[in-house]
Amino acid sequence: MATNWSLSTKPLLQTMLIPCAPASAPARRRSSSGGVALGLAGLLLGFLPAPPVLATELPAGPTTPQAAEVPASGQGVAAVQANQPVIAQAPGPAAGGGQGQETPQELRNEEASLARQLANPVASLISVPLQFNYDRGIGVQESIQRANLNIQPVVPFKLSADWNLISRTILPVVNFQGLAGAESGQLNFGDTVQSLFLSPAKPGPRGVIWGVGPVALLPTATGQLSGLHQWGLGPTGVALLQRGQWTVGALANHLWSVANNGSNANVNATFLQPFLAYTTPNAWTFSLNTESTYDWAAGQWAVPLNLVVTKVTKVGNQLLSLGAGVRYWVDGPDSGPHGWGARLVATLLFPTR
Repeated sequence: MATNWSLSTKPLLQTMLIPCAPASAPARRRSSSGGVALGLAGLLLGFLPAPPVLATELPAGPTTPQAAEVPASGQGVAAVQANQPVIAQAPGPAAGGGQGQETPQELRNEEASLARQLANPVASLISVPLQFNYDRGIGVQESIQRANLNIQPVVPFKLSADWNLISRTILPVVNFQGLAGAESGQLNFGDTVQSLFLSPAKPGPRGVIWGVGPVALLPTATGQLSGLHQWGLGPTGVALLQRGQWTVGALANHLWSVANNGSNANVNATFLQPFLAYTTPNAWTFSLNTESTYDWAAGQWAVPLNLVVTKVTKVGNQLLSLGAGVRYWVDGPDSGPHGWGARLVATLLFPTR
């Protein structure tokens, strides 16, 4: 990047935070996208066979078989990625497998069940997604590249026979290339997004799965450009429906600054993650989602569209989901990412036996 380029910190951060950080000053819009997120949600729902009643669910990760990639990166103040099946435990070890070993068919059934759970952001499944995102075309001269690894552990807690509490954390590790400054080529932590979802242990009427709770922005960034360096707090919620091999839903949150010392612009951002996933009997999942953030202060959208394919498999004794996909920035601030990017996902799975 040329040295005469002046980096607008907040617009750049807007596309990084787990849901998406707001831009520090109003940025010129690349396109009119006030209705992009809602329009995509309507488009996704149109692909599904009409259920008796529509419902939604979110991911923190929809991009994988769960329904968010939170959601969660995602990337930005509300990035979220998630897992999702009807909240049911994965099948245990084979009952008739001799020495307690699963037969090939039982293993396939377990993998398919886990794949569906990963599409559900509030599934009762312990998982540790590692989501790598590559974006380019950043900056006024579009010469900067960004690579970030989102560490996104999901841990469910059983509160009672009827209720679960699901903790979803997103901690980014960020690297910029082509940046004019000391942070070019460095690895820095970004701000952490912590979400808690109170969710029924069983699907509700007509199979609707949902969860609500608080979301917090924690100032864990170690680089000037890798975070907003302030606290944030707000509500979050997810709703989804699983019909056969399809999962459709949406996850959303909103963050406001709290205890801002005035050194950075206030956070006032809405994160929307509609998602659609199709899981095959062989545990392949094809997911489509957006991880859109609207910065109310700047009146600006940041909208990456993600298409990802994942597969649940077993390596030794470890169950995991591996996937790859592409992303395209439909809209965003002028100093944010442009064009095509890439996503890689590896998720460690720890089903309750």
